[in-house]
Amino acid sequence: MTWRHATREEIYRYYTEEFPSYVDELPSFITAKGPKQYALAFREPYPVRKDGGPDKDFIRRDTWQTNVSGDRTTTAFHDFDDVFEFIRHPARNDPLGRSDFALADPDLLDKPDPRPDAVYYALDHWERPWVLLIDIDAKTIARERAAQAVSDEDATEDSDELLDSAGILEADPAGYPYAFEDIERAIEYGFEVRDIFEDDFNAEETMVVYSGQGVHVYLLDSDPAHRYDAKSREVLNDLLQNPYEIPIDPVVTADRRRVARLPYSLHADVCSIVTPIESPTFDVRSATPEVVKE
Repeated sequence: MTWRHATREEIYRYYTEEFPSYVDELPSFITAKGPKQYALAFREPYPVRKDGGPDKDFIRRDTWQTNVSGDRTTTAFHDFDDVFEFIRHPARNDPLGRSDFALADPDLLDKPDPRPDAVYYALDHWERPWVLLIDIDAKTIARERAAQAVSDEDATEDSDELLDSAGILEADPAGYPYAFEDIERAIEYGFEVRDIFEDDFNAEETMVVYSGQGVHVYLLDSDPAHRYDAKSREVLNDLLQNPYEIPIDPVVTADRRRVARLPYSLHADVCSIVTPIESPTFDVRSATPEVVKE
């Protein structure tokens, strides 16, 4: 099994032919008006309408307009079909409309209509407390594994030389900064975190999502006492990193400005569907979309 980047045509076909069948399976808190933003990343920067404005390879769009008091006034997306059309044709359905800061009209350019390499939603939310998500990345696991395996003092933990010396860059998927065993270990860690939530926090609503290059673990129970405030998240980060030694990204847990990959979106860098999973034995090959298998 090898990985590669999805082509523009495969990305378009996925969001046209396969993604619509998953929309009804999205978690209940992911709606057109719930997350405070949706965001798209592009492989190549795309122009905006403003003359001289910088091309954009990442855009965020608010789901509501607000007044000076911060009160919601006008929704950008009336239903999820509007979000879907924005994902499929970002420049033609930009919520900013004809603003100078909207994506440029592809009919007026030689550049093709952009396709999203990644689709995100904001963890900050209008209708519930900030969504609590733990991020475990295979790249982090691979670098820690390489640092333990290689004693080259000239190869720092953040260098490709370290990964190369440990044989990780040559291992499948070749050229990626991790091996499949690191993906598998990330998934195992994800279910360890879920068990911690259920055993230590008496959590009843959790979710583990294969992100394409690791896992996202959600704690979705309400928190009326703390509303997932900054202090409670610091305590959670410390618990997972120290007593349990889980290699998480603590910034994702703590920063309410963060976005997360939309479940069932396509991780175009690895041709994988971002998939909610039920077992640590999940086979990542099952997340390959049909448009790529063809």
